[in-house]
Amino acid sequence: MLDPRHAKDTIAAIATPPGDGGVGIIRISGSRALDIARRMFRPANPAFTDFLPYRLHYGHITDAAGTELDDVLCAYMPGPRSYTGESLIEINCHGGRAVLGAVLQEALNLGARLAERGEFTYRAFMNGRMDLSQAEAVAEMIHAPTKAAMHLAQVKLSGLLGRKIADLRARLEGLRAQLAVAVDFPDEELECLSPEELIATVEGVRTEIAALLRAVDRTRAWREGALAVLAGRVNAGKSSLMNGLLGRNRAIVTDQPGTTRDYLEETLNLDGLSIRLADTAGMRATDDAVEAAGLTMGRELMDRADLVLVLLDGTAPMDNDTLDAARRTGPDKGLAVLNKADLDGFDEDNGAPLKALGFETVAVSAKTGAGLDTLAARIRERILKGAGQPDPDELAPNARQAAVLANADRELADLSADADAGIPYDLLSVRLETACDVLSGITGEIAANDVLNSIFDSFCIGK
Repeated sequence: MLDPRHAKDTIAAIATPPGDGGVGIIRISGSRALDIARRMFRPANPAFTDFLPYRLHYGHITDAAGTELDDVLCAYMPGPRSYTGESLIEINCHGGRAVLGAVLQEALNLGARLAERGEFTYRAFMNGRMDLSQAEAVAEMIHAPTKAAMHLAQVKLSGLLGRKIADLRARLEGLRAQLAVAVDFPDEELECLSPEELIATVEGVRTEIAALLRAVDRTRAWREGALAVLAGRVNAGKSSLMNGLLGRNRAIVTDQPGTTRDYLEETLNLDGLSIRLADTAGMRATDDAVEAAGLTMGRELMDRADLVLVLLDGTAPMDNDTLDAARRTGPDKGLAVLNKADLDGFDEDNGAPLKALGFETVAVSAKTGAGLDTLAARIRERILKGAGQPDPDELAPNARQAAVLANADRELADLSADADAGIPYDLLSVRLETACDVLSGITGEIAANDVLNSIFDSFCIGK
């Protein structure tokens, strides 16, 4: 839990992922960072007198007894021109866990405190180095599942979303000023804002909020990835289809029904779009408690999925279990896959009941690979809903930001209705103030500690 009372502590953490690697970085931030670095660092250059800002210095890290822990490159970035806005030291060590642990422990021994999750970026936010939307973009950059998601995060990291919100707030604050004139000087001969002009300005702001909210849905699959679930009767070929789409043998395939009792999940990259592909237990009546639990989990996955691939055995008439699952899914969320097109008994008419329900149908052979390219293209198209790849400079709020925008839009919708109904300007001004305060939650001018903790707790330690 990030506590403002400890904001003056000097903090330290490993800033690179766990595990062994060529290079690992220890980050130290705070008023004592430079002093701690001076006490740990023994320069290799005899002419070294002190750390020069924004330079890499080669030397060794030693412990209190003078024992060498590692040879390193050390950089000093003075505040406020550092990531955190404070004095910041970064020590580039060898990437072994023991080495990094030893160097970090020495920094802690010299008075630093182990950083909380996201505390370096939290300090950057608190010290005015970035607004809250930029801080969230840092986490989105780290966790971006696709190149497109990385670009979307970069747009917000540049501050474009913060500037957009500031512009919308400024327009609303301008309205508040005009309303204040009308309320404070009712008898003066002043040009006053009419209700029609007020509503027009408010609706203009709402139009831009609506555009931002549309971008949330349009880019969600790129930002967060998507879930596609394989569902169907036992031995319809779900595991074979999963292996075929992945291009490797991930799921066990046998002639014995019920091979998959739990569900398997793997990541599938379709032309830059990251999709979690889940193979579920085959649907059938069972007395086996383990298999029944797997079927329940499969139904839950289908409910959460962005797309359900309803798999049919194209050599046999459709069974009631598959038909019930298809009805539950619906054609908007489901794609019928008619498998075993390589066999002599294959008949596309076996998929007629799903076509009658409005399902799109793709014929494939999971065994030979026939039709898999077409299926992969349709999976991608259906998940994206025809939106395609986002523009490089598109603004796409995350889920928290979208909720804030939706709240502000509701407040502004009520404001327009009140203005149209002739509600007095002093009361309308209260709604405007509320809408402005709500919007400020995106950039962090007004943000409760529990909101900040929720955001920064999603970060890794060291960032």
